[in-house]
Amino acid sequence: QVQLVESGGGLVQAGGSLRLSCAASGSIFSVNDMAWYRQAPGKQREFLAGITSGGNTNYADLLKGRFTISRDNGKNTVYLQMNSLNPEDTAVYYCYANIRLRLVPRSGNDYWGQGTQVTVSS
Repeated sequence: QVQLVESGGGLVQAGGSLRLSCAASGSIFSVNDMAWYRQAPGKQREFLAGITSGGNTNYADLLKGRFTISRDNGKNTVYLQMNSLNPEDTAVYYCYANIRLRLVPRSGNDYWGQGTQVTVSS
């Protein structure tokens, strides 16, 4: 099957930066759209940024240009560069990918990572 493994979370002071990574592995034929979401305590999961296999990106308005999504198709990996972090960015960050499996290449399936905690101290 497929796994999405996130890394790069942690504790950072307000104003600092972090770079999250999410690598897809397994019986992959191709990776389509990839994205980052986050979920703060007591809140619903919210979309942050998405990127197509061709590199087209879209962002949630709430980010105000502080975050940048990118990907390395050769490594099936998506990144999220986060700058000017503030305590309101504290959340569990999840990556998402739509992936076509080698055994069933005609259609894609949705996969989620396990989440990585980002904590921003004031």
